[in-house]
Amino acid sequence: MANKKGSRQLQKRDRIRIEAFLQAGHSKAEIAVMIGVHRSTIYNEIKRGLYEHLNSDYTTEMRYSADLAQQKYEENLKVRGTQLKIGNDIKLANYIEDKIINEDYSPAAVLGQLTAQGKWAEFDTKICTTTLYSYIDKGIFLKLSNKDLPVKANKKRQYKKVRKQQKRAEAGESIEKRPEKVESREEFGHWEMDSVIGQKKKSKNTLLTLTERKTRDEIIFKLPDHTAGAVVTALDTLEKKWGELFKQVFKSITVDNGTEFALCEELERSAINEGEKRTKIYYCHPYSSWERGTNEVTNKMVRRKVPKGTNFDGKTEEEIQEVEDWINGYPCRIHGYRSAAEVFEEEIRKLA
Repeated sequence: MANKKGSRQLQKRDRIRIEAFLQAGHSKAEIAVMIGVHRSTIYNEIKRGLYEHLNSDYTTEMRYSADLAQQKYEENLKVRGTQLKIGNDIKLANYIEDKIINEDYSPAAVLGQLTAQGKWAEFDTKICTTTLYSYIDKGIFLKLSNKDLPVKANKKRQYKKVRKQQKRAEAGESIEKRPEKVESREEFGHWEMDSVIGQKKKSKNTLLTLTERKTRDEIIFKLPDHTAGAVVTALDTLEKKWGELFKQVFKSITVDNGTEFALCEELERSAINEGEKRTKIYYCHPYSSWERGTNEVTNKMVRRKVPKGTNFDGKTEEEIQEVEDWINGYPCRIHGYRSAAEVFEEEIRKLA
């Protein structure tokens, strides 16, 4: 078989001859002529079969072994055989590369979305997640490698569950009094809220993130500063956007004990209906971020787009909106690889 340079593939007998020619002192260029291949083929072949040889005087030197080179060649053939399935479907390979490299999808998200949206019929080949990871590990893709994959999840963080009465109870309702239907996620309209801080000592702006517990839908605000007043203003804006529907979409919001969430009364009171409450605020126990687990996971996705150390002051509203849209459009395993946006829209239609 000819290679892309027009010369043939080396056989085992060629490797034995190469080993003999090297021992006889011939140069790589001379060996290429005698074997009948391009000299770069000889260079690559020698590199493949190199090993450290121990001489009788206990000195070492690098030598070429025909047997070692043949063994590695056969191993590569086995790997190449696994490539054939996706190698025959360039359209699928390009699609996968685009989704992972340009849209920051995980391999599972790419394939899961294809299944959820019934798009496998557009391709000639169907592969599973394990196979896709194997292809990436073996370097089968032209552009895609392990460095393009999202960081693998760390070992699950252990939290010390605090069940003491929290100090901020007088500022609002403790999470201990939050209804079970909120905890079980059986009812739509219950959110978790947190702040994402920008570059230390440089970023005055911060991000306010809200995650709906049932659908995992995400809302992100860029705040002018890390203050309680800025958070209240953001919720006022949200209420005015949703109008009378706000009370059904935002039934409760669970927050931590950060100072930016200290104005409980102002967070709960309506900005459009004087004297009425618009939502219910629940406060987590101190040092218990696991009680906002949904929001914590989603914040990690935010960090994939705006890593720690990012100065939010230079970020535009459009750029922040792009992050929100990416998260809400991302295929969620918990939803059968449908997006949070799809599930959220279904819940909104039910309200209508």
